[in-house]
Amino acid sequence: MAVDARALALGLTPGLALADARARVPAIDVVALDAVADDACVERIADLCDRWTPLVALDPPHGLLLDISGCAHLFGGEESLLNDIGRRFAHGGLNLRMAIAGTPDAARALARFGRGGIVPPGGEARAVGPLPVAALGIASDIVHGLSRAGLKTIAALAERPTIPLAARFGDDLLARLRRVLGREDIRITPRRPPPACMAERHFAEPIARTSDIEATLTRLMMQIADLLHKRGEGGRYFEASFFRSDGQVTRIAVETGRPVRDPKVVLRLYREKLEALDDPLDPGFGFDLIRFTVPVAEPLDEAQVSLDGRINEESDVADLIDRLVARFGRDRVQRFIARDTHDPHRTAFAVPVTYESGKGTATTLNWPAPEPYEPPLRPLQLFDPPQPVETTAEAPDGPPRRFQWRRSWHEIALAEGPERIAPEWWRRESGTPTRDYYRVEDVNGRRFWLFRAGPYRNPPAKTLWYLHGLFA
Repeated sequence: MAVDARALALGLTPGLALADARARVPAIDVVALDAVADDACVERIADLCDRWTPLVALDPPHGLLLDISGCAHLFGGEESLLNDIGRRFAHGGLNLRMAIAGTPDAARALARFGRGGIVPPGGEARAVGPLPVAALGIASDIVHGLSRAGLKTIAALAERPTIPLAARFGDDLLARLRRVLGREDIRITPRRPPPACMAERHFAEPIARTSDIEATLTRLMMQIADLLHKRGEGGRYFEASFFRSDGQVTRIAVETGRPVRDPKVVLRLYREKLEALDDPLDPGFGFDLIRFTVPVAEPLDEAQVSLDGRINEESDVADLIDRLVARFGRDRVQRFIARDTHDPHRTAFAVPVTYESGKGTATTLNWPAPEPYEPPLRPLQLFDPPQPVETTAEAPDGPPRRFQWRRSWHEIALAEGPERIAPEWWRRESGTPTRDYYRVEDVNGRRFWLFRAGPYRNPPAKTLWYLHGLFA
């Protein structure tokens, strides 16, 4: 599958059978292929490439595409950028073949099938001309067909009329040819969506002290706050990326239940997050780049405080929720949302408090409003599963007169029902009975929600009753 430089110098190449390789070099060292580890390594390299541009895309099997438009000048130009990338990866024992061109397809072709380098603007056609047609990324049968027709290089293919080529090999071949020649450009699809706004700080000397890191985060968050204020937006998701000098990248994210842009609020959430981390933030030999991004932002209007102070109360509750999420995680702080169903088992379900649906808007369904001066139709808390009780009731469909629950008998003073609830027909399971529910109140004023499972049955069969919930 792969060979190193020493094996290549001995005449071994990828695709050679292992027996043939050992016949040529008996002392060959063979290691089993680990595709999962290879993919994980590429992902780590892609994380490191975020220091040069936030637009990084995977180019399987072992390639990466970086959109450096508007970024090269930050590193002293394209040549300095390539040198910086090569130097950092050389420290990790990796040899790269890199190319810069006007289109991602041209850069890929030069890196995979050429010698790489920097192509001047408009020079893509001349640079990729000597490359084989396989550099277009087309199927092997098309490469074989073009070779039999004498079209072995991109330059030879570019000189041929387009109509016969499209008729013989399809329009995809011409589209790839235009992109490699630099005549058509399609942007890459980055592995991480571009953030709404971003601020970063490079350091000539890596920093490792906690005070320096917090001061940098504060300055970056203030820049982010200014950007959000000018745009009339607030962040819902904030991410701080710490790039260590040895290549390791650590990302710490916090999210909020409402748009915010107050630096004090966001920094307080980060402190909560850092204190709750099982693996503390390790600076190693120091961070040479710290970046602050806002992947999700929403419109934010200035809130006017009402005379009764409700705005302040709502803000305090939202701040508390954000701090709990930052410390314990979003899956451990939940809220209930309503579901459109008559089945009490499925009326409500719990989701993370920051759960969103659609385009960044939190799911808010209206709960049924109770009738004025009437008790609620359903208990706030249901037993799962319902608890069996012993009941004395009028036959065949009368309400219960008394029931025993947890070794205590309750005499019924008032009862309302029955309310018959059947399982939803498209979810009905075999053996699931229809339920007759009763709201009852005992002589002590305690209220219960009871149901009879299935219709009344004469002895010796026993009718089963259950307690499903308690009213507050």
